[in-house]
Amino acid sequence: MSLLLALALTASAVYAWRRYNTRRGPSASAGASAAARTRQLRTPLVRLATALGIDTRAEREARNWEEGARGERRAAARLQPLTDAGWWIRYDLALPPGEGSANVDGLAISPAGKPFVLDPKVMHPRFPVTVHAGRVWHGNLDVTRRITSAGKEAAAVSRALGVPVVAIVAIEGARLLGPHKRPATELALGPVRIVPAHRLPAVLQAQAHVPGQRHAEALVATAERVLPPYLGR
Repeated sequence: MSLLLALALTASAVYAWRRYNTRRGPSASAGASAAARTRQLRTPLVRLATALGIDTRAEREARNWEEGARGERRAAARLQPLTDAGWWIRYDLALPPGEGSANVDGLAISPAGKPFVLDPKVMHPRFPVTVHAGRVWHGNLDVTRRITSAGKEAAAVSRALGVPVVAIVAIEGARLLGPHKRPATELALGPVRIVPAHRLPAVLQAQAHVPGQRHAEALVATAERVLPPYLGR
């Protein structure tokens, strides 16, 4: 018992230090807030329970956040060629005051000044993603709220920037099926575009020369001023 207590106290000290370092300054890396949430959920007691073979709700939730962080980092790696080509892309941004506590996973502004809110999602490949009767389904699971959240974030960013913003959800893992259960390269729910994660760079590149309503430099300057890095919960 004394050994377990010592291990728990040591883990608690390490956890407190890591959490302090996580919250002490901003981070603009992809998946940063999801990774921070993973660490918050894995408290010393949760880690101890996992080490003893006890599966907890917090650990299951932590694994979901951890996979989400990996998915966001993979999405960022896919978009690196666009950054090299002159796109402005930032990750884990906070919404302006009064627009809610959610974070924007990714914001991309093309060289022509067209902005996009990017929302990577990792979904199990066993089940397809479909749109039916105004709802989005992952197999038999209704995931509409996970998709419409991107539209709400895009609307908030649009108000902050003063220009229209396109919301794109990039699905990794699950395939997209359109009408009659045929493979699809893109789905839509209202203003939100849903694409396979591997197609996201091509979808954005196709818009590279579509002019926005403001010059890219001015739009970037506004974005950097009104959309600071997300500091977490």
